[in-house]
Amino acid sequence: MDDLLARFREAVGEAHVLVEPDVRAGYELDWTGRFLGTTPAVVRPGSTEEVAAVVQACGAAGVALVPQGGNTGLVGGSVPLAGEVVLSLRRLNGLGPIDELAGQVTVGAGVTLAAVQAHAVASGWAVGIDLAARDSATIGGMVATNAGGLAFLRHGGMRDQLAGVEAVLGDGTVVSHLGGLRKDNTGYDLAALLCGSEGTLGVVTAVRLRLVAPVVERCTALVAVEGVAAALGAVGTLRRAGVVLEAAELFLDDGMQLVCDFLGVARPLAAAPAYLLVEWAGEVEDLGVIDAVDAVVADDAGRRESLWRYREAHTEAVNALGVPHKLDVTLPLPALAAFVADVPGAVAAVAPGSRVVLFGHVADGNIHVNVVGPPADDESVDDAVLRLVVERGGSISAEHGIGTAKKRWLHLARTEAELHAFRSIKRALDPSGILNPNVLVP
Repeated sequence: MDDLLARFREAVGEAHVLVEPDVRAGYELDWTGRFLGTTPAVVRPGSTEEVAAVVQACGAAGVALVPQGGNTGLVGGSVPLAGEVVLSLRRLNGLGPIDELAGQVTVGAGVTLAAVQAHAVASGWAVGIDLAARDSATIGGMVATNAGGLAFLRHGGMRDQLAGVEAVLGDGTVVSHLGGLRKDNTGYDLAALLCGSEGTLGVVTAVRLRLVAPVVERCTALVAVEGVAAALGAVGTLRRAGVVLEAAELFLDDGMQLVCDFLGVARPLAAAPAYLLVEWAGEVEDLGVIDAVDAVVADDAGRRESLWRYREAHTEAVNALGVPHKLDVTLPLPALAAFVADVPGAVAAVAPGSRVVLFGHVADGNIHVNVVGPPADDESVDDAVLRLVVERGGSISAEHGIGTAKKRWLHLARTEAELHAFRSIKRALDPSGILNPNVLVP
């Protein structure tokens, strides 16, 4: 390890090889507090060439590494759970000029989503993806996990935003395809392959992003409805009426109360079994096509932000209860209401007394199942919920990937032939098996 540390220092500089335990600690614990590891060193390269040098050094020494961006993941995929070296990409935070004609921009993997959003807005453009963790989540990490987020309904996930990518493969080779051509039929789409690979195939160092037109007229409404089925029906009605929805978020009455208690604020509207937060490009009157128990509508930035707080504060409020088991899943829309109704019983059967909080992106069928109570290493709740998801025709991961947390259940969602293909691709691009070897692929 002393020889390897010396190579790291030669590659990135002494100041960017962190070995002191108190300095490493922030890189060793995941955002949820559930997954804690240890690393001999955190290495902070400042360029693609430095990333390649670090990867080559690890390959020569047979030492595994974990790429890490903002460390906002929920499945233990960006922390050194098996003693890996942490490759922090936060210094790769460059913002290229906006290509005004193409509506694109090239950015470093370590730049935060919020920084890219501000950069785009300054040039009259917008980013087609948004997350509550926008101030911390990095673009490289979002590519690695194929992040979805709040704007998925209109613009899709991270893979849909990609116009090119640069990455360092497991042997230290750099692949770079950042031209941004809309039409380019020259073989395999490496950007699409690397997106969602969770750092197992390559270390993303730069990304070419497609931008979208900003919304001039925007309205947000928090709507009280009679249940999940009513929320789904309301979204369907709005879409059939031609309303251009930007987002459609769901949470339940116990979640509303939890957030109000956590923030110390009053309920903004009448109590109901479920709440639908919708945002659309259009007029306030567009909301009149649906039936609602109660509704609050905002068409200015300050009031819209206050309504969004009731949804976005769910994560903070849940974490204040204790270390949660966070299970990000997706269901077919016809199965969503029954799943939401059945999850508390499935959890109670294996972990009586646990607190269950559900919220998510209703139009995508994406529900975040949060369970507080079981110890961090007790996987009985994970098993019960994920098996229920598969039984109902859903996916065990909608946004955050497989990581370490869900690896043992991947066979429920993928056939053995698919897993064999995964392993073959992994061996081809990471022949030494040093890139995040303990996540995703069983």
